[in-house]
Amino acid sequence: MIGLLQRVAQASVSVDGEVMGAIGPGLLVLLCAERGDTEKEADALLAKLLAYRVFGDDSGRMNRSLSDVAGGLLLVPQFTLAADTRSGTRPSFTPAAPPEEGRRLFDYAVARARQTYEADQVHTGRFGAHMQVALVNDGPVTFWLQVPPAR
Repeated sequence: MIGLLQRVAQASVSVDGEVMGAIGPGLLVLLCAERGDTEKEADALLAKLLAYRVFGDDSGRMNRSLSDVAGGLLLVPQFTLAADTRSGTRPSFTPAAPPEEGRRLFDYAVARARQTYEADQVHTGRFGAHMQVALVNDGPVTFWLQVPPAR
């Protein structure tokens, strides 16, 4: 599983002009399932992103996690994070999980996030939809997290 975390002052995701999810301060996470990923990788990535210390403490050092600051969590499916860009000028998406599996794992990750975090703080985009994502990156602070599938 891949998660591209962005610390945001605010973020939203819309489909056909309708806001699907919006948060104030927190994390926008673009989420991607890779071939071979299971619930185990989704759980590991979720645990890591909820505990990842990217928010400032009283000294301005990144020592607080999303859980520590009770921030919003906006999960947006984005299979293109798994793109293989090593050759040519067109990306290959063969490393991404097949659509049905990607949807299943995204839905699983959302459900687990709502179980393990503040359910009313977890918002999402729509899998398979053409989405517009708006954000104010706070910092900017962006991290790539990956939990590779077991081989």
